[in-house]
Amino acid sequence: MHSLLIALAVALAIWAIAIGLLFAFVRRSAARELATLIPNLVLLFRGLLGDRRVPRSSKALLWGAVLWIVSPIDLIPEFIPVIGPLDDAVVAALVLRFVLKRTEREVLFEHWRGDPATLERLIRPRAKTIPPEGQ
Repeated sequence: MHSLLIALAVALAIWAIAIGLLFAFVRRSAARELATLIPNLVLLFRGLLGDRRVPRSSKALLWGAVLWIVSPIDLIPEFIPVIGPLDDAVVAALVLRFVLKRTEREVLFEHWRGDPATLERLIRPRAKTIPPEGQ
């Protein structure tokens, strides 16, 4: 539980820094995409729930994520600007990665309404850093 709280705090800090940088450098399209992330995720989940190519186990997790996102009880209250939807985004990203392991990648992109690069960032696996030889 302690490491989950630390991970959440780190994710929260990164999110806040990213938003600040977006506004500082006036990247309106990125800021807009970030602002529409949760509505796009809800539409994606709705599409995946109705798609026959998505396994039932994935649909069960999608229903859980939808309930989490629409629930008024959050780890971080929604009324806090910028960081309010953070817990929803983390849950959505974890569920999407699970669904991707059991569903074709094209199915996800077929139902995504936002910028494809945003979905790509949500589902791509983290690259492991291998130190160069001799170090």
